[in-house]
Amino acid sequence: MTEFGKVAVMFGGNSAEREVSLMSGQAVLAGLLANGVDAHAFDPKELPLSDLIDQKFDRVFNVLHGRGGEDGTLQGALDFLGLPYTGSGVLGAALAMDKIKTKQVWLSLGLPTAKFKVIDELINIDYQSLLDDLGGMIMVKPANEGSSIGMAKVDNVKDLQQAIKTAQDFDQDILLEQWIDGGEYTVAILGDKALPAIHMTTPNDFYDYQAKYQSNSTEYHCPCGLSVEDEIELNAIAVKAFKAVNAKGWGRVDFMRDKNNQWYLLEVNTVPGMTESSLVPKAAKQAGLDFNALVTNILAQTLTVNA
Repeated sequence: MTEFGKVAVMFGGNSAEREVSLMSGQAVLAGLLANGVDAHAFDPKELPLSDLIDQKFDRVFNVLHGRGGEDGTLQGALDFLGLPYTGSGVLGAALAMDKIKTKQVWLSLGLPTAKFKVIDELINIDYQSLLDDLGGMIMVKPANEGSSIGMAKVDNVKDLQQAIKTAQDFDQDILLEQWIDGGEYTVAILGDKALPAIHMTTPNDFYDYQAKYQSNSTEYHCPCGLSVEDEIELNAIAVKAFKAVNAKGWGRVDFMRDKNNQWYLLEVNTVPGMTESSLVPKAAKQAGLDFNALVTNILAQTLTVNA
């Protein structure tokens, strides 16, 4: 473990996902310390990034969710400081953070994703036409938020208007996505390989913030219940989708599967949740990696240069 040197576990930050990041970061820090890594907590809300140099850190384990940590800005700063860090570089983080740009890249490569529209200003919007064009049921999403923050499922003009206004509290650009009626799946990526897929079920309308972090009724199925052939297909799409946005190192790709067994890509998470009950650790456990081994494996990726 001495080859890692002094490691800053960066978590907290200023984004709307701060509370989730605090939970993830504490778990990662504990896992690294348990494996003998010289790891230290570092919250950029409380400390300037220059302290990374002043305190002689050798590398960074990034567990900042959302803006400031998952959108390329931190990655650019660390590149400038010459410090290696976990996960995707500037381009991959920035692209994956923007759900609209991600979908546009996927469409250009022929990868499956739900029909969508983009709202960037509240002028001359024909709400009924949007509902009609997108099948009568819409998921409203801020383009650059995670953890389902600011999202809503709507099926009428009044709720659509309100959902867009609410989403614009978090982002100027809003993604309207056709609702896919089916199962929700996720595939964790570690290095260049897909880990076992997970199928999530919840009594909520969708896998929202409450279902992810507060509910006791959400169920996680790993093995996911797919046939061997279907999981191979799912994993192959996940790896292609991950690489398409230049994501690297580790992360997670989310999907829906409709009643005709068609896959639809939702988004890429380049710094997904990392508590011991989060999705990536669950998939890693199924693949034979416990939590401490997982976080050390991710940290070991920093021994090569970020690209």
